[in-house]
Amino acid sequence: MKKTMLFLLLFLAGGACVAQSPAKAKNLVIFLMDGYRWRELFQGADSGLLFDRHFNRVDSAYTVKKYWAADVDQRRRALMPFVWSTMVAQGQLWGNRELGNEVQVRNKYWFSYPGRSEALCGYYDSAVNSNEYPDNPNTNVLEYIERQPGFHGKVATFASWDAVARILNRNRNKMLVNIYGEDVSGGGLTGGASTAASLTAAQVEANRWQHLLPDIFGAGERLDAATFAMARAYMAAQHPRVLYIDLGDPDDFAHAGDYGSYLDAGHASDAMFKDIWELIESDPFYKGQTAMLVFPDHGRGVSSQWTDHGAKTEHSNETYFLALGAGVAAKGEVKGGVVWDEQFAATIAGLLGLSFKASHPVAPGMAIH
Repeated sequence: MKKTMLFLLLFLAGGACVAQSPAKAKNLVIFLMDGYRWRELFQGADSGLLFDRHFNRVDSAYTVKKYWAADVDQRRRALMPFVWSTMVAQGQLWGNRELGNEVQVRNKYWFSYPGRSEALCGYYDSAVNSNEYPDNPNTNVLEYIERQPGFHGKVATFASWDAVARILNRNRNKMLVNIYGEDVSGGGLTGGASTAASLTAAQVEANRWQHLLPDIFGAGERLDAATFAMARAYMAAQHPRVLYIDLGDPDDFAHAGDYGSYLDAGHASDAMFKDIWELIESDPFYKGQTAMLVFPDHGRGVSSQWTDHGAKTEHSNETYFLALGAGVAAKGEVKGGVVWDEQFAATIAGLLGLSFKASHPVAPGMAIH
């Protein structure tokens, strides 16, 4: 009898442990923040840049009032309130170097195409060495997922930068990769008018709005507000199982030396995370079975070099990784250890219970369960 009772207690204890571990995700939403530094994410506005009038040419007093506080926790909450309320409490944040946790790119170039390729392919290919590089020969995790049972036609990308079509090689895999200047139709992409009859009202308006915004960054790049509006409308209407939203404003405003707008871009991105999470939590298709991830493609310099990145600009290899939702243990800020951006791809697949395989090597995933 005692042995039976002991077995029963052990069985129940084991069952409780299983129940407490996070279930695998059935769906994913992935955000990339081009060139957004870990410093602003984990420390809030940088005083050395915030109080430099050279980098705040529009309304520095307003920017200071909006984002500055002497206390680092207040400062980072002012800049990214959703990250520092919901994500830190319910998910995990990797990359705070003040806590000894380092996330960094493996590639030696430290700029956009190689950074995205490494993170999404799980592989550092030294031949991928230019933002003008043609269609990526390496397999990315999104196309791998799209080929798995239950995912065909249910993986979608919306990107502010047109090079993402080459990075993900949509010519090869025919996935939905929406970029600058392209409308969404009922069946996918078109370079011109959409098939309005098959779209929701929100999708029709999002298509139209993108053409009303100024091309302030030049040809090939649209503002993130347009990219997000199109992605969110598609998510609500089509219920993709994997949605990748590639944001470019932080990097573009940084290159322009406009620190106030760079901070605004980070703040707006945080609002996008919140909006998508609220959609996830309110939609039965996504609620309780969806994870959300956030990471950049590279870092950037400090002090006067904050506008730049690349192999000659120190700290451009420093990144981060945020996770929330199904399959993600609530760890808060991770302390100690080193991980690499090439580990993101296997982590993405692993959240869905998949093992990412390709003809090239794939780095192992991160321990986020």
